[in-house]
Amino acid sequence: MNTIDRILKGGLLAVACAWGGALTAQLEYGGSPVWEAHQLPEVPVMHLPSVDREALALEDAVTDLEKTAPWRFGVEHAVDWASDAVGVWTVEGDERVWRLGVHCPEALGIGFLFGTMEVPKGGRLFVWNSDRTVSRGAFDHRSNADGWSWALGMTPGEEVVIEYRESLDAAFAGNLRITQVVHSYRGLIGYAQSQQEELERGPFGNSGACNINVNCPEGATWATEKRSVALIVEGGFAICTGALVNNTAQDGTPYFLTANHCVGNNTNAVNNWVYYFNHETAGCTGSNGPTNQSISGSAFKAKNAGSDFALLQLNSTPPASFNVQYAGWDRSGVPATAVTGIHHPSGDVKKICFDEDGPVANQTGGAAVWYIAQWEDGVTEPGSSGSPLFDQNHRIVGQLYGGGAACAGTQNNGQPDWYGRFNVSWDGNSATTRLRDWLDPLGLNPTFLNGYPEGTVSFAVDAGVGVTGIPTEVLCGVSTIQPVVQLQNNGTSNLTSATVQYTMNGGPQQSVNWTGNLASMATTAVTLPPQTVVAGTNTLVVSVVSPNGQADENALNNQVTSTFTSFASPTYDFQLVLVLDDYGSETSWEIRRLGQVIYEGSGYEDGAEGSVFTYDLCLEDGCYVFEMEDSYGDGICCGYGNGSWTILDPDGEVVATGGTFGDSEIENFCTDAMGVAGSVGGAGWGWRVSPNPAMR
Repeated sequence: MNTIDRILKGGLLAVACAWGGALTAQLEYGGSPVWEAHQLPEVPVMHLPSVDREALALEDAVTDLEKTAPWRFGVEHAVDWASDAVGVWTVEGDERVWRLGVHCPEALGIGFLFGTMEVPKGGRLFVWNSDRTVSRGAFDHRSNADGWSWALGMTPGEEVVIEYRESLDAAFAGNLRITQVVHSYRGLIGYAQSQQEELERGPFGNSGACNINVNCPEGATWATEKRSVALIVEGGFAICTGALVNNTAQDGTPYFLTANHCVGNNTNAVNNWVYYFNHETAGCTGSNGPTNQSISGSAFKAKNAGSDFALLQLNSTPPASFNVQYAGWDRSGVPATAVTGIHHPSGDVKKICFDEDGPVANQTGGAAVWYIAQWEDGVTEPGSSGSPLFDQNHRIVGQLYGGGAACAGTQNNGQPDWYGRFNVSWDGNSATTRLRDWLDPLGLNPTFLNGYPEGTVSFAVDAGVGVTGIPTEVLCGVSTIQPVVQLQNNGTSNLTSATVQYTMNGGPQQSVNWTGNLASMATTAVTLPPQTVVAGTNTLVVSVVSPNGQADENALNNQVTSTFTSFASPTYDFQLVLVLDDYGSETSWEIRRLGQVIYEGSGYEDGAEGSVFTYDLCLEDGCYVFEMEDSYGDGICCGYGNGSWTILDPDGEVVATGGTFGDSEIENFCTDAMGVAGSVGGAGWGWRVSPNPAMR
């Protein structure tokens, strides 16, 4: 149980602090608390229990070996401390002030999760440690959680004070409720055996001796890309690593790439994550680095287990003082000749590792991965998951999924690692299962993109192409389309001329000669003549050649192929209505004709029982196969929600319906008069249900 004592005029126990670097931001908006001893009234202190370090060390010894397990550095205490129920309110001048002390015996630092954070304009929240060497804040109305919880990272010491101040005429009274306290307890060895070990330990943890600090000489050429990488902390766990990634608008939108297994099924949890940038040593030795550049919270955008990626958007854009980089990427799928990993192993300061002979494409645990047989220098550890893999051109080609690589003393153990492949993550069935909707808002469809604001590898003459105006769904009853080529200058020299070549459905090659004056990274539109479509699959291939009358120095982004399906009239407007059960991530479906997939869907969220998705189906005359699969093998009805699917004809009549099956369910239906009028299972229809439903 928690106990409450009162301390007179701020007489808190002074605690020695082994924290490296000043703690002054997350995002913090300046100002100082009133923490001089002679100014403080009595402050109640909440005393939390000691932690059993020996028991924790035994548990950590097991989980520390797994990259799929987060690195634990702290114990999470569930509390319920509301500002109107605990602490003390005073009036000091023209302000109301609330203070509460928190004591965690022998803690290296203390963090908090606020279940409620509602601060009026002018309100300011600070946290400061008992020896008055470090304060955090101010956090103000710009930090409000807006219905979500709000995480505040570590403040060093075993005793801290939370101080909230607001004007007597504030628009409303501040409302704060703390729901979790994180007691930081360890570094690599479980807990410090000596003062020297205390000083050598980082704030979140240490890694093995074969790791290489990113600022060692080996990392000198990666000084730009390292600025994109951040440590992810949730509660008492340094759970993963990730990196800011650039998008084709190059506007600094804070998209953040990490691993799907770091997020899991609870995508709301990412709002409680804290992202620490530039947590690294100044030189080649040491395990302490600044923790004063952090962002609290993010929003889920997309993820997919098929390549183990997750894309998030940070709740705040890192300010200029963080000096972050938005990493470039390559989705070509061409194996790199050499790769580099930058990461935070075991919650440690930023490290770097090198594979000199490049990875190979493979499948591991159901995910498409780049397989690294062995690191030549450095290694990864738990906590490195989600960290970026850069190719020889300093562009991201994947993020860490898992592996057996680890330190064996001062050398790595020679075991493999695998990274989810960026090229596989690019495409998917919906915006929530792929990267392209977020990282290519301009529709350029580039093969690669350099970093922002500093580019990665640059070429003097480098033209690239993308195509817009291509149907994203089945094209019905339309005989022509008019594509627009997006011509982009990826080189450092101005682009003054180029030739755009294109072919439609294997026809003769056509050319458009472009001239102008396009600055570096600028884009212009080149409209092609109308193109005749055919019933069935249509393919448009566009390429750019002879930029500035010479050979392109980089051929990776010179060609793009676009494919879409067209139906000749007459067509019929059917509908598919899908109602999810409670495990939407298990559900996928296809509509096929003559073996070709016409429509498909997957990537639904768990916990969304009863959610309804309606799909308009434009179908030409003929017969189709509808197939639904459940990856767990228990269908979508009715043990875990009343899920269902229904196909409706143009008159709104039910053509087929289902939902109670095992692994899969297949239904045939036709658009002709017999098919539309026929009943399910009648003439012209066939169906199959797998016979072995499984119990969850």
